[in-house]
Amino acid sequence: MFNPDDLYILPIDEWIQAAVQWTALHFRPFFTVIKWPVETLLASFEHLLQTIPFPIFVILFSLIAWRLSTRGIAFFCAVSLTFIGFIGVWQEAMTTLALIATAIVLCVIIGIPMGILCARSDRAWNITRPVLDVMQTTPSFVYLVPVVMLFGVGTVPGEVAVIVAALPPLIRFTNLGIRMVNTETVEAGLAFGATSRQLLWEIQLPLATPTILGGLNQTVLTAMVMSVIVAMIGAEGLGLVVLQGLGRLDVGRAAVGGIAIVLLAIMLDRITQSLAKASPGGRRPLTAALLRLVRSERMNLDNSGDLADSRRAAHPGS
Repeated sequence: MFNPDDLYILPIDEWIQAAVQWTALHFRPFFTVIKWPVETLLASFEHLLQTIPFPIFVILFSLIAWRLSTRGIAFFCAVSLTFIGFIGVWQEAMTTLALIATAIVLCVIIGIPMGILCARSDRAWNITRPVLDVMQTTPSFVYLVPVVMLFGVGTVPGEVAVIVAALPPLIRFTNLGIRMVNTETVEAGLAFGATSRQLLWEIQLPLATPTILGGLNQTVLTAMVMSVIVAMIGAEGLGLVVLQGLGRLDVGRAAVGGIAIVLLAIMLDRITQSLAKASPGGRRPLTAALLRLVRSERMNLDNSGDLADSRRAAHPGS
């Protein structure tokens, strides 16, 4: 029977290997420039989190959770962080939290402007969309191969892989949130003489904030998952605890790391979900005025329609 293996096999693996090696050889300064801000920000976050004493950090994190969310979630954060400290993986948890915080900051810096560009330009969205599809459908382990060849092994290359994997949801949700802003509100802003910048900052972004925060929630969860996988290339944190436990067949150690990962993930998920569900607190004056204008126009249209219906009912022959 026909078997393609007996005819010819395309050496795709050899081509990819040669391309990655050529890129790593000729673009080393470029990747060094990319690595520097990631390394600096990660080291700063890790130093800060490792320096804060355990009880002070628990209190501060719980207060932040209370301010951003509810008392119940703040209490859960306090209990969870205390439990993580008493099971002996506090330092590793802070390293993982530094990984997540660095990924969030850099994803926001890169992802929100990219999402705004895609929302304001169909051409940019048509170019970016297939790239995001590839990034989101690529298995997480596949990211590790080019990252190791281009950046080496360690925590910083692992952070690069986390950022690349966690970036697409924020771009998609930012683009979606801006495109979903009511066209009547946008047209009212243009009618009032708003510039393109004012339209973005005063109308579209405030109204798209809940959707963007929903994308941030997905970014946080993706970064949390990826921060465990990058332990395979030497990244420190709770993922390394799980990996070491599995490598030594120490189920207890692996379970301790897994429990700490689950608790951290639940805390971050609940806080970011609360941010996404909350209505935009401080709407800009132009946004509030335009919303009032649109609502009043709708009420006038509805009232005029009801008045016309009542007149037709009273005078059927007219």
